[in-house]
Amino acid sequence: MKVSKLISAVMVLAMTASFAGCAKTEAPAAEASAADAGAKEQFVVGFDAEFPPMGFQDNNGEYVGFDLDLAAEVADRLGYEFVAQPISWDAKDQELESGNIDCIWNGFTISGREDKYTWTEAYMENDQVVVVNADSDIKSLADLAGKKVAVQKDSSGLAALEENTALTESFGELVQVDSYLNALMELESGGVDAIVMDEIVARYEIQTSGKSMVVLDDAVASEEYGVGFLLGNTELRDEVQAALDEMAKDGTLAEISNKWFGTDVTTIGK
Repeated sequence: MKVSKLISAVMVLAMTASFAGCAKTEAPAAEASAADAGAKEQFVVGFDAEFPPMGFQDNNGEYVGFDLDLAAEVADRLGYEFVAQPISWDAKDQELESGNIDCIWNGFTISGREDKYTWTEAYMENDQVVVVNADSDIKSLADLAGKKVAVQKDSSGLAALEENTALTESFGELVQVDSYLNALMELESGGVDAIVMDEIVARYEIQTSGKSMVVLDDAVASEEYGVGFLLGNTELRDEVQAALDEMAKDGTLAEISNKWFGTDVTTIGK
């Protein structure tokens, strides 16, 4: 199901959704030691803490989100201690390669990265879209000519623009920012004219914040979300995939999706 079909449901649920996700757990070194027979093995999930509704910090300081709820349920089923580890998005590869995290699970786009990571099956669809202020004269992709456009560093939005050279070369300037929340503030203040970003994040942020912004009808690219592991780590990937398959069959994926979106947006088993 495309995210654009969820607008009405998200508008209703976004303001009433319970942000009761799992808080990040800092386990003492002694607990992580293999010598401590009573400690559970950890499942450390790397995510961008400024990427609502997939993963973010709520008003209580807890890390919550759709993806984090999925990951916490998977960890519980596999008998692991769930650890939500916020990371700098442009440092995700180093975090994974160093072993600081076990996977990247945060609206992580498979398209264009198929050979860089070991992936689960895609669990959700998404579009890369353009966000502008509601009073902007930008109504289509063609209207971006000569405009200042923002995109997050090392994001699938940036990858989509790099592939669409005709569109990107028409911009007056392409600005790379650290997070989409910063980009939205820049757009609101007039620092940029438009943002290329994930539709699911754009619509959620606009609807929950009340920002006077709109999403253009034309998408820059379509994509799928998956869970990314270090290339070659098929053992852990297979464990997580089996848990996700089980969750799809018993209705847990749909239940978590309904909590955040008011409908089942997941694609596993469909």
